[in-house]
Amino acid sequence: MEIFLNTFFVLLGALFSVLNPIGVIPFFVGLTQDYEKAERSRVSLMTAVNVCIILLISFFVGEYVLRFFGITISALRIAGGILIASSGFGLLNANPKKRKGISKEVEEDLQHRSSISLTPLAMPMLAGPGSISLLIAFNQDHHSTPEILSSVFSIVIVSLLIFLILRSAHYLAKYLGASGIVAISRIVGFLTVAIGIQYIISAVLSIIRGI
Repeated sequence: MEIFLNTFFVLLGALFSVLNPIGVIPFFVGLTQDYEKAERSRVSLMTAVNVCIILLISFFVGEYVLRFFGITISALRIAGGILIASSGFGLLNANPKKRKGISKEVEEDLQHRSSISLTPLAMPMLAGPGSISLLIAFNQDHHSTPEILSSVFSIVIVSLLIFLILRSAHYLAKYLGASGIVAISRIVGFLTVAIGIQYIISAVLSIIRGI
């Protein structure tokens, strides 16, 4: 039980920091401002479901993709650490008017879409390279049955939190304001940078031990 809980809280905290659903609130509000309340709830649910599916696939299948391309786990940890730390630095310099991973062309196209739950909300704004590499590396170190069950539970819970946050996005945007969202994003950004650096350190130490 202790292993289950430790794994659950470690992965839950890491995923929540890297996914940063709070930082997506301004974008979600902007993209769904003309939607009815029921439609916003549906988009929130579908976004959370898509994120959950993407994360579960990354957790269970990612290792085989690495083997196919001949990528070592140390290389993945370093690359993932850089990506995670980079996204963390982006959050430290958060600007709610800028949309992560969205070009002007895509943004204009979004105005004519009936659904935005998969792109750009689920990918790349939430489940991006950082969270995917995080899960692949995490799976390498936590592969006992309790740890796998705990990891799946963490992914489901963080997806549920994404649904609740997005569903309340319009209310939270009014309550927190732009400055409040930026402040929270910067706190999360600091933790995300620390997670990324820790992954890089772990990979370097692993390489040194193997020499």
